[in-house]
Amino acid sequence: MELQALPSRIGQVRRIVSAHLRYWQLDALIDHASLGVTELLTNVHRHALPDKLCTVEVALLLDHLTISVRDNDPRMPGTGQPSPHADEFATSGRGLAIIEALSESWGARPQDAGKVVWFTLQAPPSPVALAPHAHSVRGATTDGPFADRALEIVPFLMADEPLHAAAGRSALAG
Repeated sequence: MELQALPSRIGQVRRIVSAHLRYWQLDALIDHASLGVTELLTNVHRHALPDKLCTVEVALLLDHLTISVRDNDPRMPGTGQPSPHADEFATSGRGLAIIEALSESWGARPQDAGKVVWFTLQAPPSPVALAPHAHSVRGATTDGPFADRALEIVPFLMADEPLHAAAGRSALAG
Protein backbone atom coordinates (compact mmCIF):
# COMPACT_ATOMS: atom_id res chain seq x y z
CA MET A 1 0.00 0.00 0.00
CA GLU A 2 1.26 3.45 -0.86
CA LEU A 3 0.91 6.28 1.64
CA GLN A 4 2.36 9.44 3.15
CA ALA A 5 4.17 8.47 6.38
CA LEU A 6 2.25 10.86 8.61
CA PRO A 7 1.47 10.08 12.26
CA SER A 8 -2.25 9.74 11.53
CA ARG A 9 -1.57 7.15 8.80
CA ILE A 10 0.89 5.06 10.82
CA GLY A 11 -1.86 3.86 13.17
CA GLN A 12 -4.07 2.97 10.20
CA VAL A 13 -1.30 0.92 8.60
CA ARG A 14 -0.67 -0.86 11.90
CA ARG A 15 -4.36 -1.86 12.02
CA ILE A 16 -4.29 -3.03 8.38
CA VAL A 17 -1.20 -5.18 9.00
CA SER A 18 -2.84 -6.64 12.12
CA ALA A 19 -5.98 -7.49 10.14
CA HIS A 20 -3.93 -9.26 7.46
CA LEU A 21 -2.13 -11.30 10.09
CA ARG A 22 -5.40 -12.29 11.74
CA TYR A 23 -6.75 -13.34 8.34
CA TRP A 24 -3.63 -15.49 7.78
CA GLN A 25 -4.09 -16.91 11.30
CA LEU A 26 -0.78 -15.42 12.41
CA ASP A 27 -2.08 -13.75 15.55
CA ALA A 28 1.16 -14.60 17.39
CA LEU A 29 3.07 -12.18 15.11
CA ILE A 30 0.77 -9.17 15.45
CA ASP A 31 2.63 -7.44 18.29
CA HIS A 32 6.09 -7.70 16.73
CA ALA A 33 4.85 -6.92 13.21
CA SER A 34 2.88 -3.89 14.42
CA LEU A 35 5.83 -2.54 16.39
CA GLY A 36 8.19 -3.15 13.47
CA VAL A 37 6.04 -1.45 10.84
CA THR A 38 5.47 1.46 13.24
CA GLU A 39 9.23 1.92 13.66
CA LEU A 40 9.91 1.77 9.91
CA LEU A 41 7.15 4.26 9.10
CA THR A 42 8.27 6.56 11.91
CA ASN A 43 11.77 6.56 10.40
CA VAL A 44 10.31 7.60 7.04
CA HIS A 45 8.28 10.34 8.76
CA ARG A 46 11.28 11.68 10.68
CA HIS A 47 14.15 11.21 8.24
CA ALA A 48 13.11 10.63 4.61
CA LEU A 49 13.78 13.34 2.05
CA PRO A 50 12.55 14.76 -0.34
CA ASP A 51 9.08 13.54 0.69
CA LYS A 52 7.27 11.18 3.04
CA LEU A 53 5.76 9.01 0.30
CA CYS A 54 6.38 5.32 0.92
CA THR A 55 5.09 1.86 0.11
CA VAL A 56 4.46 -0.86 2.69
CA GLU A 57 4.49 -4.50 1.62
CA VAL A 58 3.58 -7.52 3.72
CA ALA A 59 4.53 -10.93 2.34
CA LEU A 60 4.18 -14.44 3.74
CA LEU A 61 6.43 -16.99 2.09
CA LEU A 62 6.49 -20.47 3.59
CA ASP A 63 7.33 -19.88 7.24
CA HIS A 64 8.58 -16.28 7.05
CA LEU A 65 6.66 -13.03 7.21
CA THR A 66 8.47 -10.11 5.59
CA ILE A 67 7.42 -6.51 6.06
CA SER A 68 9.15 -3.88 3.94
CA VAL A 69 8.89 -0.13 3.56
CA ARG A 70 10.18 1.59 0.41
CA ASP A 71 10.78 5.34 0.34
CA ASN A 72 12.34 7.89 -2.02
CA ASP A 73 15.37 8.76 0.13
CA PRO A 74 18.58 7.09 -1.13
CA ARG A 75 20.37 7.52 2.21
CA MET A 76 20.82 4.15 3.88
CA PRO A 77 19.83 3.78 7.53
CA GLY A 78 22.06 2.67 10.36
CA THR A 79 21.38 1.42 13.86
CA GLY A 80 23.33 4.41 15.13
CA GLN A 81 25.72 3.73 17.95
CA PRO A 82 24.88 6.00 20.88
CA SER A 83 27.58 8.47 21.78
CA PRO A 84 29.13 8.28 25.25
CA HIS A 85 27.15 11.42 26.09
CA ALA A 86 23.81 10.13 24.81
CA ASP A 87 20.81 10.55 27.06
CA GLU A 88 19.86 7.10 28.34
CA PHE A 89 16.31 8.38 28.83
CA ALA A 90 15.90 9.66 25.26
CA THR A 91 12.54 8.80 23.72
CA SER A 92 13.82 8.36 20.16
CA GLY A 93 16.74 7.01 18.21
CA ARG A 94 16.23 3.32 18.86
CA GLY A 95 13.99 2.34 15.95
CA LEU A 96 16.32 0.05 14.04
CA ALA A 97 17.77 -1.37 17.25
CA ILE A 98 14.21 -2.39 18.14
CA ILE A 99 13.77 -3.90 14.66
CA GLU A 100 17.01 -5.83 15.11
CA ALA A 101 15.92 -7.12 18.52
CA LEU A 102 12.42 -8.27 17.54
CA SER A 103 13.06 -9.73 14.09
CA GLU A 104 14.73 -12.84 12.79
CA SER A 105 16.56 -10.70 10.22
CA TRP A 106 16.42 -7.20 8.79
CA GLY A 107 18.18 -5.11 6.22
CA ALA A 108 18.15 -2.26 3.75
CA ARG A 109 18.92 -2.12 0.06
CA PRO A 110 18.95 0.61 -2.57
CA GLN A 111 16.02 0.52 -4.96
CA ASP A 112 15.42 2.90 -7.84
CA ALA A 113 15.98 6.42 -6.48
CA GLY A 114 15.33 5.37 -2.88
CA LYS A 115 15.67 2.36 -0.62
CA VAL A 116 13.78 -0.52 0.94
CA VAL A 117 14.09 -1.35 4.62
CA TRP A 118 12.69 -4.75 5.62
CA PHE A 119 12.48 -7.24 8.46
CA THR A 120 11.38 -10.85 8.76
CA LEU A 121 9.59 -12.75 11.48
CA GLN A 122 9.46 -16.53 11.84
CA ALA A 123 5.89 -17.68 11.37
CA PRO A 124 4.60 -20.29 13.82
CA PRO A 125 3.68 -23.75 12.52
CA SER A 126 0.38 -23.92 10.69
CA PRO A 127 -2.60 -24.33 13.05
CA VAL A 128 -4.09 -26.88 10.65
CA ALA A 129 -2.65 -30.28 11.50
CA LEU A 130 -2.30 -32.87 8.78
CA ALA A 131 -4.48 -35.95 9.07
CA PRO A 132 -2.52 -39.07 10.12
CA HIS A 133 -2.84 -40.60 6.64
CA ALA A 134 -2.01 -37.38 4.80
CA HIS A 135 1.15 -37.32 2.74
CA SER A 136 2.80 -35.19 0.14
CA VAL A 137 1.91 -36.18 -3.40
CA ARG A 138 3.48 -34.97 -6.63
CA GLY A 139 1.95 -35.52 -10.02
CA ALA A 140 -1.24 -37.48 -10.58
CA THR A 141 -3.33 -38.36 -7.55
CA THR A 142 -5.54 -40.93 -9.35
CA ASP A 143 -5.02 -43.85 -11.67
CA GLY A 144 -6.57 -41.82 -14.47
CA PRO A 145 -9.95 -41.88 -16.18
CA PHE A 146 -9.57 -45.40 -17.61
CA ALA A 147 -8.38 -47.25 -14.49
CA ASP A 148 -11.44 -49.50 -14.39
CA ARG A 149 -11.32 -50.52 -18.07
CA ALA A 150 -9.13 -53.01 -19.87
CA LEU A 151 -7.02 -51.25 -22.47
CA GLU A 152 -7.62 -52.18 -26.06
CA ILE A 153 -4.64 -51.86 -28.33
CA VAL A 154 -5.64 -50.23 -31.58
CA PRO A 155 -3.13 -50.25 -34.42
CA PHE A 156 -2.57 -47.06 -36.36
CA LEU A 157 -1.30 -46.60 -39.87
CA MET A 158 1.43 -44.41 -41.16
CA ALA A 159 0.33 -42.58 -44.31
CA ASP A 160 2.32 -44.70 -46.74
CA GLU A 161 2.30 -48.23 -45.16
CA PRO A 162 -0.02 -51.20 -45.66
CA LEU A 163 -2.33 -52.44 -42.89
CA HIS A 164 -0.21 -55.51 -41.98
CA ALA A 165 2.88 -53.32 -41.20
CA ALA A 166 1.01 -51.44 -38.47
CA ALA A 167 -0.09 -54.56 -36.58
CA GLY A 168 2.91 -54.44 -34.20
CA ARG A 169 2.50 -50.83 -33.02
CA SER A 170 -0.15 -49.25 -30.85
CA ALA A 171 -1.41 -45.79 -30.11
CA LEU A 172 -0.33 -46.29 -26.50
CA ALA A 173 3.29 -46.04 -25.51
CA GLY A 174 4.57 -48.87 -23.44
